[in-house]
Amino acid sequence: MAAGAAAAAGAWVLVLSLWGAVVGDRNITARIGKPLVLNCRGAPKKPPQQLEWKLNTGRTEAWKVLSPQGGPWDSVARVLPNGSLLLPAVGIQDEGTFRCRATSRNGKETRSTYQVRVYQIPGKPEIINPASELMAGVPSKVGTCVSEGGYPAGTLSWHWDGKPLIPDGKGVSVQEETRRHPETGLFTLQSELMVTPAQGGAPHPTFSCSFSPGLPRRRALHAAPIQLNVWESVPLEVQVMVEPGGMLAPGGTVTLTCETPAQSSVQIHWIKDGMPLPLPPSPMLVLSEVKPEDQGTYSCVAMHPSHGSQESRGVSVVIGYVEGQGLGTVALALGILGGLGIAVLLIGAIMWRRRQRQRQERKAPENQEEEEEEERTELNQSEEPEAAESGAAGP
Repeated sequence: MAAGAAAAAGAWVLVLSLWGAVVGDRNITARIGKPLVLNCRGAPKKPPQQLEWKLNTGRTEAWKVLSPQGGPWDSVARVLPNGSLLLPAVGIQDEGTFRCRATSRNGKETRSTYQVRVYQIPGKPEIINPASELMAGVPSKVGTCVSEGGYPAGTLSWHWDGKPLIPDGKGVSVQEETRRHPETGLFTLQSELMVTPAQGGAPHPTFSCSFSPGLPRRRALHAAPIQLNVWESVPLEVQVMVEPGGMLAPGGTVTLTCETPAQSSVQIHWIKDGMPLPLPPSPMLVLSEVKPEDQGTYSCVAMHPSHGSQESRGVSVVIGYVEGQGLGTVALALGILGGLGIAVLLIGAIMWRRRQRQRQERKAPENQEEEEEEERTELNQSEEPEAAESGAAGP
């Protein structure tokens, strides 16, 4: 009977000791930079005190023992006269386990255990670089939600018309980034939202984002919502106008203009023979003092933030002679050739006449000699009959 009573008493002692250890365990959350006081249960209110604080945090490699006599840790944590432990300005490195063991004057031992976590509430999240409009059926960036200076990291979430958005990789996608400050240890969160509005959906949806702290029982922080316009997808009609048209003479100037329905919100790039031209975006392309290598097929590409990109049909720039200039040039060439031909004929006629004169001049002396010889022959013939007659009339 006595043995049974002793066993029951021992069991009650074990239960009471375990109960004291359990009820002494507490989860404490403290704001960074604020003081924190941890009570040591069972500690005598007046000295002399028999107690011991042990802690295992980010500041220690193992359990650190603190005594009421103080020490070099007074600036981080010190034991108060009533046996409590004071942390003057709790920080991220103070997260961990704190234990106190106190012995009362009658020899009763009490243990207290605390799990300490710290937190820092960031400012309200903000949506930066919001879109001005969305295009139905086209993936578009809504904006980037940013939360700075929080601890623990927490999470960001998006809402569409008050309903949570769940990324599915199709119509809704989120790209997240978490950065930690190397000195303060505080977190910066970024969440970029991409959506593809459905055809015929709400024309003016409202988007918002919220920050949820990493600790329980902390309220979420909400960013100011933004409302965007959703336009139905209409293909861009892009075309190139050429001035002047037709064939272009070498050395002339031609202006190509890319016309789109929304000139203010597009970027225009130019392409020649299928290759992009290394020029800054501009709706006009001016070719001055054109050369044969400027000849080719030109087109423009209009890049719209919500419509995407659209290329125009190609137009040909031909370097040659314009019709009027071509006829004038041909007429000039024919005139020059005709003048050269007439000059050649005149020169040939003059040379021919000169040759005729020279021939005549050479023939004139020959004829004169022939005439004199004929005259001499006639004189001789007339003298011979006279001499014959005079001989016959002699004695």
